[in-house]
Amino acid sequence: MPLQAISQPVRILIVDDHGIVRDGITLLLEKEGGFTVVGCADSGDLAIRSAVSLDPDIVIMDLMLPDLNGIVATERILHLLPRTAVIALSSSHSVEHIFQALKAGARGYLTKAALGTELVAAVRIVLEGGCYLGAQVTALISEIPKTRSPAKSPIESLSAREREVLHGTVMGATTSEIAQRLSVSAKTIDTYRSRLMRKLGLRSRAALLRFAIDHTLAPH
Repeated sequence: MPLQAISQPVRILIVDDHGIVRDGITLLLEKEGGFTVVGCADSGDLAIRSAVSLDPDIVIMDLMLPDLNGIVATERILHLLPRTAVIALSSSHSVEHIFQALKAGARGYLTKAALGTELVAAVRIVLEGGCYLGAQVTALISEIPKTRSPAKSPIESLSAREREVLHGTVMGATTSEIAQRLSVSAKTIDTYRSRLMRKLGLRSRAALLRFAIDHTLAPH
Protein backbone atom coordinates (compact mmCIF):
# COMPACT_ATOMS: atom_id res chain seq x y z
CA MET A 1 0.00 0.00 0.00
CA PRO A 2 1.18 3.56 -0.67
CA LEU A 3 2.74 5.25 2.33
CA GLN A 4 0.43 8.24 2.07
CA ALA A 5 -1.81 10.18 -0.24
CA ILE A 6 0.11 11.83 -3.07
CA SER A 7 -1.72 15.13 -2.37
CA GLN A 8 0.27 15.56 0.85
CA PRO A 9 3.91 16.66 0.77
CA VAL A 10 6.29 13.74 1.14
CA ARG A 11 8.43 14.24 4.24
CA ILE A 12 12.04 13.17 3.72
CA LEU A 13 15.00 12.86 6.11
CA ILE A 14 18.46 12.81 4.52
CA VAL A 15 21.28 11.01 6.33
CA ASP A 16 24.84 11.48 5.07
CA ASP A 17 28.06 12.59 6.73
CA HIS A 18 28.99 14.89 3.82
CA GLY A 19 27.31 18.30 3.81
CA ILE A 20 27.65 18.78 0.07
CA VAL A 21 25.81 15.49 -0.53
CA ARG A 22 22.98 16.47 1.84
CA ASP A 23 22.65 19.87 0.16
CA GLY A 24 22.69 18.33 -3.31
CA ILE A 25 19.98 15.78 -2.52
CA THR A 26 17.87 18.45 -0.84
CA LEU A 27 18.00 20.69 -3.92
CA LEU A 28 17.29 17.75 -6.22
CA LEU A 29 14.21 16.55 -4.34
CA GLU A 30 12.66 19.90 -3.49
CA LYS A 31 13.00 21.01 -7.12
CA GLU A 32 10.71 18.11 -8.08
CA GLY A 33 7.76 19.46 -6.13
CA GLY A 34 5.70 17.41 -3.68
CA PHE A 35 8.79 16.55 -1.64
CA THR A 36 9.81 18.32 1.58
CA VAL A 37 13.16 17.68 3.23
CA VAL A 38 12.23 17.97 6.90
CA GLY A 39 15.72 17.37 8.25
CA CYS A 40 19.26 16.11 7.78
CA ALA A 41 21.61 14.05 9.93
CA ASP A 42 25.33 13.37 9.68
CA SER A 43 25.60 10.30 11.91
CA GLY A 44 23.71 7.11 12.65
CA ASP A 45 22.81 8.14 16.19
CA LEU A 46 21.50 11.52 15.05
CA ALA A 47 19.58 9.81 12.24
CA ILE A 48 17.62 7.76 14.78
CA ARG A 49 16.90 10.74 17.03
CA SER A 50 15.90 12.90 14.05
CA ALA A 51 13.61 10.20 12.66
CA VAL A 52 11.81 9.79 15.97
CA SER A 53 11.43 13.56 16.29
CA LEU A 54 10.42 14.31 12.68
CA ASP A 55 8.50 11.13 11.73
CA PRO A 56 9.47 11.25 8.02
CA ASP A 57 7.81 9.22 5.27
CA ILE A 58 11.17 8.40 3.67
CA VAL A 59 14.71 8.24 5.01
CA ILE A 60 17.53 8.37 2.46
CA MET A 61 20.31 6.59 4.31
CA ASP A 62 24.05 6.52 3.75
CA LEU A 63 25.60 3.32 5.11
CA MET A 64 29.08 4.57 6.02
CA LEU A 65 28.42 6.83 8.99
CA PRO A 66 30.34 7.83 12.12
CA ASP A 67 29.40 6.32 15.52
CA LEU A 68 26.69 3.98 14.16
CA ASN A 69 26.53 2.59 10.64
CA GLY A 70 23.54 3.08 8.37
CA ILE A 71 22.52 -0.58 8.47
CA VAL A 72 22.09 -0.58 12.25
CA ALA A 73 20.44 2.86 12.09
CA THR A 74 17.98 1.55 9.48
CA GLU A 75 17.06 -1.42 11.63
CA ARG A 76 16.48 0.76 14.72
CA ILE A 77 14.49 3.41 12.85
CA LEU A 78 12.17 0.82 11.31
CA HIS A 79 11.69 -0.85 14.68
CA LEU A 80 10.55 2.49 16.12
CA LEU A 81 8.77 3.78 12.98
CA PRO A 82 7.49 0.81 10.96
CA ARG A 83 5.54 3.06 8.56
CA THR A 84 8.68 4.91 7.50
CA ALA A 85 10.53 3.61 4.44
CA VAL A 86 14.31 3.64 4.08
CA ILE A 87 16.24 3.91 0.82
CA ALA A 88 19.95 3.14 1.11
CA LEU A 89 22.19 5.45 -0.91
CA SER A 90 25.79 4.36 -0.53
CA SER A 91 29.19 4.48 -2.16
CA SER A 92 29.50 0.75 -1.39
CA HIS A 93 29.18 -1.73 -4.28
CA SER A 94 29.46 -4.69 -1.90
CA VAL A 95 26.89 -7.47 -2.30
CA GLU A 96 27.21 -8.05 1.44
CA HIS A 97 26.23 -4.44 2.19
CA ILE A 98 23.29 -4.69 -0.21
CA PHE A 99 22.09 -7.86 1.48
CA GLN A 100 22.54 -6.43 4.97
CA ALA A 101 20.67 -3.22 4.12
CA LEU A 102 17.72 -5.16 2.66
CA LYS A 103 17.74 -7.56 5.59
CA ALA A 104 17.59 -4.55 7.93
CA GLY A 105 14.41 -3.48 6.12
CA ALA A 106 15.54 -0.99 3.47
CA ARG A 107 13.04 -0.78 0.61
CA GLY A 108 15.64 0.32 -1.93
CA TYR A 109 19.36 0.48 -2.60
CA LEU A 110 21.24 2.81 -4.95
CA THR A 111 24.92 3.56 -5.26
CA LYS A 112 26.12 7.16 -5.25
CA ALA A 113 27.06 6.76 -8.90
CA ALA A 114 23.30 6.80 -9.69
CA LEU A 115 21.79 9.77 -11.48
CA GLY A 116 19.48 12.15 -9.65
CA THR A 117 16.57 11.01 -11.81
CA GLU A 118 17.06 7.47 -10.54
CA LEU A 119 16.88 8.59 -6.92
CA VAL A 120 13.66 10.47 -7.64
CA ALA A 121 12.25 7.37 -9.36
CA ALA A 122 13.23 5.23 -6.37
CA VAL A 123 11.44 7.57 -3.95
CA ARG A 124 8.28 7.52 -6.07
CA ILE A 125 8.27 3.72 -6.41
CA VAL A 126 8.78 3.23 -2.69
CA LEU A 127 5.99 5.70 -1.94
CA GLU A 128 3.69 3.57 -4.09
CA GLY A 129 4.49 0.55 -1.96
CA GLY A 130 7.22 -0.90 -4.18
CA CYS A 131 10.90 -1.63 -3.75
CA TYR A 132 13.79 -0.40 -5.85
CA LEU A 133 17.26 -1.66 -6.68
CA GLY A 134 19.42 0.76 -8.66
CA ALA A 135 20.75 -0.10 -12.10
CA GLN A 136 24.29 -0.65 -10.81
CA VAL A 137 22.99 -2.85 -8.00
CA THR A 138 21.02 -5.12 -10.33
CA ALA A 139 24.03 -5.34 -12.63
CA LEU A 140 26.18 -6.40 -9.68
CA ILE A 141 23.66 -9.05 -8.62
CA SER A 142 23.57 -10.44 -12.14
CA GLU A 143 27.30 -11.17 -11.91
CA ILE A 144 26.96 -13.38 -8.83
CA PRO A 145 27.70 -16.98 -9.83
CA LYS A 146 24.71 -19.24 -9.35
CA THR A 147 25.49 -22.14 -7.06
CA ARG A 148 24.07 -25.57 -7.72
CA SER A 149 22.53 -27.38 -4.79
CA PRO A 150 21.06 -30.86 -4.61
CA ALA A 151 18.24 -29.47 -2.48
CA LYS A 152 15.16 -28.38 -4.37
CA SER A 153 15.02 -24.63 -4.80
CA PRO A 154 11.77 -22.90 -3.76
CA ILE A 155 11.88 -21.19 -7.18
CA GLU A 156 11.03 -24.53 -8.75
CA SER A 157 7.53 -24.34 -7.29
CA LEU A 158 6.78 -21.28 -9.45
CA SER A 159 5.24 -21.38 -12.89
CA ALA A 160 7.12 -19.89 -15.85
CA ARG A 161 4.91 -16.80 -15.80
CA GLU A 162 5.33 -16.37 -12.04
CA ARG A 163 9.10 -16.51 -12.51
CA GLU A 164 8.88 -13.77 -15.12
CA VAL A 165 6.90 -11.58 -12.72
CA LEU A 166 9.40 -12.34 -9.94
CA HIS A 167 12.30 -11.40 -12.22
CA GLY A 168 10.67 -8.13 -13.31
CA THR A 169 9.85 -7.17 -9.71
CA VAL A 170 13.38 -7.89 -8.49
CA MET A 171 14.88 -5.87 -11.35
CA GLY A 172 12.84 -2.82 -10.29
CA ALA A 173 10.21 -2.82 -13.04
CA THR A 174 6.82 -1.36 -12.15
CA THR A 175 3.62 -3.39 -12.35
CA SER A 176 2.65 -1.50 -15.51
CA GLU A 177 6.03 -2.17 -17.15
CA ILE A 178 5.82 -5.90 -16.38
CA ALA A 179 2.23 -6.02 -17.64
CA GLN A 180 3.21 -4.33 -20.90
CA ARG A 181 6.18 -6.67 -21.36
CA LEU A 182 4.00 -9.77 -20.83
CA SER A 183 0.95 -8.38 -22.69
CA VAL A 184 -1.43 -8.79 -19.76
CA SER A 185 -3.26 -6.42 -17.41
CA ALA A 186 -1.72 -4.85 -14.32
CA LYS A 187 -4.34 -6.67 -12.24
CA THR A 188 -3.11 -9.98 -13.65
CA ILE A 189 0.46 -9.11 -12.66
CA ASP A 190 -0.71 -8.35 -9.12
CA THR A 191 -2.42 -11.76 -9.04
CA TYR A 192 0.74 -13.54 -10.21
CA ARG A 193 2.85 -11.64 -7.67
CA SER A 194 0.49 -12.45 -4.79
CA ARG A 195 0.49 -16.12 -5.81
CA LEU A 196 4.28 -16.40 -6.08
CA MET A 197 4.80 -14.62 -2.76
CA ARG A 198 2.37 -17.04 -1.13
CA LYS A 199 4.27 -20.00 -2.60
CA LEU A 200 7.58 -18.60 -1.34
CA GLY A 201 6.15 -17.75 2.09
CA LEU A 202 6.84 -14.02 1.69
CA ARG A 203 4.63 -11.18 2.92
CA SER A 204 6.13 -8.03 1.41
CA ARG A 205 8.12 -6.77 -1.57
CA ALA A 206 10.99 -5.97 0.76
CA ALA A 207 11.03 -9.65 1.77
CA LEU A 208 10.97 -10.52 -1.92
CA LEU A 209 14.12 -8.48 -2.52
CA ARG A 210 15.86 -10.10 0.44
CA PHE A 211 14.85 -13.52 -0.94
CA ALA A 212 16.30 -12.56 -4.33
CA ILE A 213 19.66 -11.59 -2.84
CA ASP A 214 19.75 -14.70 -0.65
CA HIS A 215 19.11 -16.96 -3.63
CA THR A 216 21.33 -14.93 -5.99
CA LEU A 217 18.58 -14.40 -8.54
CA ALA A 218 19.85 -12.74 -11.72
CA PRO A 219 18.41 -11.59 -15.03
CA HIS A 220 17.64 -14.37 -17.51
